[in-house]
Amino acid sequence: MTTTILKRQFITDEEGNPVAVILPMEEFALVKDILDRRSQTTDEADKLAQIEQAAQDPLFMADLRETMSAFAEADAEWWEPTQ
Repeated sequence: MTTTILKRQFITDEEGNPVAVILPMEEFALVKDILDRRSQTTDEADKLAQIEQAAQDPLFMADLRETMSAFAEADAEWWEPTQ
């Protein structure tokens, strides 16, 4: 029977507070899915914040209106074809 000893290396800031940890691959594999989900959630929150900011940006909104106007005819042909 073999015994596996897993060790962690803690990284501290100048005051000695732990700020990070280096895990063995076996332990990392146990938490990888959780970390990936958290990262995706953060990315989605950042994207939503950018969308909210864009809606308040007058230059972005002016450019959006101009682009929509330029493609209005093509959009109408695509979505509402004449018979």
